[in-house]
Amino acid sequence: MAKNWAVVIGINEYEHLQRPLKYAKRDAELMRDFLCKEAGFEKVYHFSEDSSDKQLLPTRSNVLRLLHVRFEQPFMSAGDNFWFFFSGHGVRQDGCDYLIPTDGFPEDIANSNISVNHIIQRLRRCGADNIILILDACRDEGKSVEGIGRQTAEQARQMGVISIASCSPNQISYEIEDLQQGVFTCALLEGLGTQGKCATVERLNQYLIQRVTELNRKFGKPKQTPLTIAEPIEKSHLILLPKYATLDDERTLKYDASQAELNKNLDLAEQLWIRVLVAFPGGASQFCTYIKWKVDH
Repeated sequence: MAKNWAVVIGINEYEHLQRPLKYAKRDAELMRDFLCKEAGFEKVYHFSEDSSDKQLLPTRSNVLRLLHVRFEQPFMSAGDNFWFFFSGHGVRQDGCDYLIPTDGFPEDIANSNISVNHIIQRLRRCGADNIILILDACRDEGKSVEGIGRQTAEQARQMGVISIASCSPNQISYEIEDLQQGVFTCALLEGLGTQGKCATVERLNQYLIQRVTELNRKFGKPKQTPLTIAEPIEKSHLILLPKYATLDDERTLKYDASQAELNKNLDLAEQLWIRVLVAFPGGASQFCTYIKWKVDH
């Protein structure tokens, strides 16, 4: 049985920024509820500015403490999933992307905020072979020439992490009063839920691009195009929610695993066969055949 864990952070109010958000905290609460109640996640660390647990207030020291203490040694394995969701402000400086905690301030970005690169590096230590980074943080409202996202996308490519950003680097992520949500998280939860039934990264990406465009047009907001990075290509075929997976999804994963075998990429092949087994228990016989082949060779 695969483990599914997550970190969820939502911040409306900032100590040193005069640009509070309206719905970032609620977006994170809705994401937490979805992961716990509908997606079957066993553990979700939820950081909120009104948390009764002082260690779960979204300060820089609290988030870094979790990343260092919890992620110092692997606690997950192949077939497991770890999600990181952030809704709040982000900033880019000297080519680096940062998430802004409640106590971050603009006069010392590098030392008072949290580097996305550092987050990715720590998340990869958990041991799971599927890490999903979801950022609704491109909300600098024109203060920077370019919002966050470019460095994050490059780091995700290099480290094999699936990255889903609320918009492209030169755009802004919008909140919509009528929805009482950020438009991206609204579309994200639709896509993952019964409306979209997006079992794979590929289908979720397609849904997000279409739905965010529709909602922004409906409510008179400028263009906002979500950006998903899933490389190598096999990452886009991974199953996010097994209950919505189809026979076509199973066939695609098995094909990817078989191709990895033929290309003698045995580590990738084993990871993919484990994914088949987790999402589609009926694929066990083919996985056993693969293991026998690996031992014989």
